[in-house]
Amino acid sequence: MKTNLLKRASGLLGGATLMLSSSLILAAPPVQEIIENANQASYYAGQDGRSEARMRIEDDSGRTQTRQFTVLRKNVEGSDQQKYLVVFSRPSEYRDTVFLVHKDPQSADDRWLYLPDLDLVRRIAPGDKRTSFVGAHVYYEDISGRNLNEDNHSLAEETDEYYVLESTPKNPDSVEFASFRTWIDKETWLPMRIEYTNPEGEVYRIMENARVEVIDGYPTPTMMRVQDKVSGGTTLVQFRGINYDLGIPDSVFTERSLRNPPSEWLERR
Repeated sequence: MKTNLLKRASGLLGGATLMLSSSLILAAPPVQEIIENANQASYYAGQDGRSEARMRIEDDSGRTQTRQFTVLRKNVEGSDQQKYLVVFSRPSEYRDTVFLVHKDPQSADDRWLYLPDLDLVRRIAPGDKRTSFVGAHVYYEDISGRNLNEDNHSLAEETDEYYVLESTPKNPDSVEFASFRTWIDKETWLPMRIEYTNPEGEVYRIMENARVEVIDGYPTPTMMRVQDKVSGGTTLVQFRGINYDLGIPDSVFTERSLRNPPSEWLERR
């Protein structure tokens, strides 16, 4: 009799555990909602924003280079379009180099790079967006984000802290990776880690966000680390002087600003 009661209790407990597990799985938001929330938290905080960045590039031999620049960003009202202006101040060989992005998730982004030594404005072709940004392990595409519609997304795992998404490119020939996994913080919706995998299934590139602070009401990573496991190099980017909702005008994000950056908006507030 006691054995039967134990079996029945065990069966009930097992059923309850299964129901609980199922309810936890069902409680996860739809994948599309997760990636949209993560994209919003990463790139759309506030109506506009400004930050200063110090980039430290290290190769596999320990040799380092630095870059310093200021990023201005504005959301286009009533749409998911954005505009970015990145102006370099150091070192001397990169001073006054300017990068301009007009981001449109519904079509290809427009990107321009101004090279002051040559007094040349160069368009960044769509095929170049996953190439090195000013010699760093950061790509042009990392600055303003990858179009969500370029990949298929699925929920690979859920932990107490993260939603882990698996993403594969819809057009594999257009990128160097076979897939990537993103760890999205459940509380802030910020992507805290991204691992890129090559066709052989090996992780070859890792991006990490760290030191999250709430600035003007928005959770904001103040440090980013990109590791290239193939070359052995690493780029560390530290952000400071971050502000949101400054009222930056549209005129800042025009081709005119490539040769004449808006000094009044580049200064710390």
